[in-house]
Amino acid sequence: MQLRGYLGAIRDAELGDLQAAIQRFVRGEVRSGNAQFCPSSAQLCIEVRERRVMRELLARRGAGLVSSPPRSGGEVARRSRDGEEATPEPTENEHRNAHP
Repeated sequence: MQLRGYLGAIRDAELGDLQAAIQRFVRGEVRSGNAQFCPSSAQLCIEVRERRVMRELLARRGAGLVSSPPRSGGEVARRSRDGEEATPEPTENEHRNAHP
């Protein structure tokens, strides 16, 4: 009976997503209500779905389809990494008060 539930849960899953989900259960990385080794078919289905979403997001990011953070954030990160003091840009109120 439980085997049918598992087969139904993974029917449309990619092999890599299924393997990643199972590995996360085996390593104890999946947060579930109980720490049982054998997840329910619903828990497995949810984890496989999350692995698919992560794989698709990473593929889009690799293809440059996901927008990247603004370049100014990179400059702040570079300055911080290189030990330079980052000068924050004035807020709108500070800018307005500086130029009456």
